Amino acid sequence: MNREVTLPLIVDDHGALQVAAADVSKLLRTVGARWVRLVEAGEDLDEDTVAALAIELAKLADRIDVACIAHSSGSAS
Repeated sequence: MNREVTLPLIVDDHGALQVAAADVSKLLRTVGARWVRLVEAGEDLDEDTVAALAIELAKLADRIDVACIAHSSGSAS
């Protein structure tokens, strides 16, 4: 199942970002990495599920980063 997630960037009237997207993407990657470390440490988590979720969080973080680059370069579509 492939679901598309859209996260709008919140900007004020002057075009300044109100949400630090870099912090959001870092958080997503950190959560995924933490889950993987828990599996590696022997926690009772399904390894395949954790891997799939960590990959999806990283993909979402990548999309946020790309959207920010497009926004900052003025080529957001």
